[in-house]
Amino acid sequence: MESTIKLYSMKAMEMKSYLFASIFIAGNILLPQLCHLIPNGGMILLPIYFFTLIAAYKYGFFTGLLTAVASPIVNHLLFGMPATEMLAIILIKSALLAVAAAYIAQRTKTIKLQHILLVILFYQGLGMIAEFALTSSFTAALQDIRLGFPGMLLQLFGGYAVLKSLSKI
Repeated sequence: MESTIKLYSMKAMEMKSYLFASIFIAGNILLPQLCHLIPNGGMILLPIYFFTLIAAYKYGFFTGLLTAVASPIVNHLLFGMPATEMLAIILIKSALLAVAAAYIAQRTKTIKLQHILLVILFYQGLGMIAEFALTSSFTAALQDIRLGFPGMLLQLFGGYAVLKSLSKI
């Protein structure tokens, strides 16, 4: 399953970067609110990462990183979620996701399930190490793997579907 993608590498000086990041940040605010209607929906579906993946893969490092950093902070300020004690680790994982997605997209210039899987494994793997370093809890570090597997599948297959639909735009 491969599709070429028209990529953009928007810079900090471009107004489009902020416009697109705002759209993806809004998505990263709305999707978690919907997922939190399900008991433990945030921990299971990992919605705060979804639009960061799309933003970074399609629109590049700056737009992805802006989405990655602003989404958890805005969510926290508006809704108190993620909780203060989780904010740092979610910011780290979001930034890792943005870096990996932008890098893989720029290097391959294609949309493949295995590329998105590589992005997910990278940010979750390094994020797990960072979470363990911050919390000294192996259980906490493994939480996204234990509970968030459906969310990772959503990122993999949903992210692929959205990127594929955006591939020619």
